Amino acid sequence: MTTSIAEFLAGYPPFDALADEKLARIAEASRIEDHESGSTIMNGFVDQIEELAVVVSGQVELWNTPDHKPDGPDEILGPGGVFGYSAMLTGSAIGPLALAAGPVRVYRIPGHTVRPVFSSLAGAEFLARKLTVAQRIDSSSINSYGTVSELLRTAPVVGSADMTVQQAAQKISEHHGGYIVIPVDDGRFGVLTDRDIRARVVATGSDLNQPVRDVMTFPAITAVTTTPASEVLVDILERGVTCVPVIDPRGTLCGVVVPEDFVNAPAGAGMSLRDQIARADSIDTLADRGRRMRYVAADLLRRGRPSFEVTAVLSVLTDAVVRRALEIVLPSRPDLDPSALTWLSLGSNARRESVLSSDVDSAVSFDESVSDPEQIAAYRAAFAEVGEVLRQCGLGVDLNGATADMPLFSRTHSQWRAVAGQWLESPLDNKGMILASLLLDGRPIWGDPGATAVSEVFRELRQHPGTMRLLLAESLSYKAKLRSMRDVLSRRGGTFDIKSHALIPVINIARWAALSVQSPEVGTRGRLAAAAGSAMLSEDNANTLVEVFEVLQKIRLTYQVAQLDHGESATDVLTMQRLSPLDRSLLGQAVREVSAVQRRMDNMSHYMSVKQWSEPEVSGRQG
Repeated sequence: MTTSIAEFLAGYPPFDALADEKLARIAEASRIEDHESGSTIMNGFVDQIEELAVVVSGQVELWNTPDHKPDGPDEILGPGGVFGYSAMLTGSAIGPLALAAGPVRVYRIPGHTVRPVFSSLAGAEFLARKLTVAQRIDSSSINSYGTVSELLRTAPVVGSADMTVQQAAQKISEHHGGYIVIPVDDGRFGVLTDRDIRARVVATGSDLNQPVRDVMTFPAITAVTTTPASEVLVDILERGVTCVPVIDPRGTLCGVVVPEDFVNAPAGAGMSLRDQIARADSIDTLADRGRRMRYVAADLLRRGRPSFEVTAVLSVLTDAVVRRALEIVLPSRPDLDPSALTWLSLGSNARRESVLSSDVDSAVSFDESVSDPEQIAAYRAAFAEVGEVLRQCGLGVDLNGATADMPLFSRTHSQWRAVAGQWLESPLDNKGMILASLLLDGRPIWGDPGATAVSEVFRELRQHPGTMRLLLAESLSYKAKLRSMRDVLSRRGGTFDIKSHALIPVINIARWAALSVQSPEVGTRGRLAAAAGSAMLSEDNANTLVEVFEVLQKIRLTYQVAQLDHGESATDVLTMQRLSPLDRSLLGQAVREVSAVQRRMDNMSHYMSVKQWSEPEVSGRQG
């Protein structure tokens, strides 16, 4: 053990310049500590620090001020990160506060053993770097993973569907991977993990000699090598899987990724915060951790991460806050059954496109057992309390928007089915198209995801050509433009509503296009990709809109982070003079591109039937 400690320390400053005998003495005096997510590793503002700490695995969040405000850590340290030296060397209560961002292992080194290191040239250089380089985030400890292929480390452990569970368990043990991938003749894959074996075979007393095909997870969720790592991480978290086979575009197995592979990925800090949110034991703690979401997003943006990754992380964190708020509020009302409802996220959060100005829209679908008006009123009162918790967490909840405490957005499954059917038949009545658009973006995040009937009804949309045409007309009515008539009349030419005049037109096109090809995709980028090459949306136009959407979201997020830095509230109304010349130029070009696609789709709709809309684009047709 002493040898392994010495070998580890030798790879990081200031220990990498030490002679072997000095490293051996330090290693012999060191001890290992393991910490759970969210626990305090060190508080140099309260305790007298007599030891140095070195991160062995996981990530540690450091605060260099004693008030620990919810504005995110001053530093995030990965393996090899050193902390506690300032308080140890000076004997003063100058911090830091160190918290575990996920499971963490550290080495503790006594001060009397390690102080001489800082008297050496290597120690002086280490302190000089730390004291003169202002770093909000220790970027050297966080890798810039882009696609999931960059996370692959070893060859996958592969078995066969005919092998016994006992044989699979032996192979899993030999490779220390915790899983085995099972290729199937149709090109798909199954997965069996050691956790599956314990739960499905050992715990139930099943036969260890039964074939793997009887107990494996099939079909396994897979990811193509070019898939953004952040998207795969979201799948792992939201679907509760422990490993994802990675395949190349031809379907060949390349490897497997597991949750631990994402610890040092750029989104890792956000996922650590998600874990802390899920563990919040009170509303005050939840509010404290929820308010840190915006700073995680800002840090990701400053590291140059693509906007779709930033918004996906924000959406995952928002989901976590909503779930935890429900877990805290509903049990406090013993007359309510938490299992009798399905909570749907709506709007931008449902599409995983949350930004700093986004409101949290929601709806609820009740079991048929929830029929008493007084009981439903009690549920809605609880949902209003959840909304107040979300506001304390720094999330926007529009009092006049789509929220689960409103009668319009909380109904039983059968009531939702009935009203959705009415919207299909008469979309112009009772705000039918507006409500349909909201629910088409719905994503269940609590309860039975298959319980709601709304999505089933909307699958029948193509059987209502008149409604499809009205939805298209409604989608194209939000014109992409740099100035509205209201701007002209009010002489407010120096601002631009990036949401209303640029992003909503793209979102609407994507939503309608996905409907036209019967795609279940919810996100704007996924919807555009699914409909690319259809008669109404050429592949070139779809690709253009994907690029435009990314540009617009990046400008929007960058502007909102700057507002955050200035103590302002995030908004979608941009003051043009505050944008760089390049961003102003990109904004103008983006609006022109969206407007051109809108005109094309409007023209095409006049001489094509609804049936033709989803057919492949005619060869040679110009986009």
